[in-house]
Amino acid sequence: MKTIIETDSEFICDIQSPCFQNLTQEEILLVRESKTQVLFRKGDNLTKQGTFASYVLFVLKGFAVQYIEGDNNKSFNLRINRPGGFIGLSSVFTKNTFDYSSVALTDCQAFLIEKDSISEIIKNNGTFGFGIIKRYCEENTNLYDRLSTILYKQMNGRMADVLLYLNDFKPEFPEVFELLGRKDIANFAGITTESTVKILKSFEKDGLIRLTNKDIELLKTLEIKEISKKG
Repeated sequence: MKTIIETDSEFICDIQSPCFQNLTQEEILLVRESKTQVLFRKGDNLTKQGTFASYVLFVLKGFAVQYIEGDNNKSFNLRINRPGGFIGLSSVFTKNTFDYSSVALTDCQAFLIEKDSISEIIKNNGTFGFGIIKRYCEENTNLYDRLSTILYKQMNGRMADVLLYLNDFKPEFPEVFELLGRKDIANFAGITTESTVKILKSFEKDGLIRLTNKDIELLKTLEIKEISKKG
């Protein structure tokens, strides 16, 4: 992790996300004074589950995977964080620790904004607060969908869900599958790595996907959606 200062070539002057465009001048100043611009290298942890959370991250560039750590070195991947999104919003509303870990899939540039500043702006700026709450609810909905997949779908249905989810990132993140190992994909589906390899080979044999080294190309999206639907 590297702190970026104004003289660095990577420095980004201000937050351009639409949700920050509704701030007053005083609120903009508050954010500027309470933020630190940071560069996370590929493989760096952006957040660590259970550690003290004094800030919220706003991702400027790059992609990170968010996951829950369990016992015996097991983990479950929740989502991929893309540019323009927050990481750690739950710490603003609930306890003072991060509920999950997140690791950079690519180099990631982010603002670390003191959570007390975010909390103060939410209390005083209804439009900004509405946007934050909307994002928070969207994250919860995504979590419920992931839990539903794990609880009610068989392994083929889980894998179909994961492939469709990850494939949606390809237009803006073409190397998404290449940067995720089979174990990472298994952790999205909540199954073993061995089962993941077996199912992917089965899907390839059926002509649903094409495997090229680590990359995965979806050939028959409608059929994969049907597998996902049937579970």
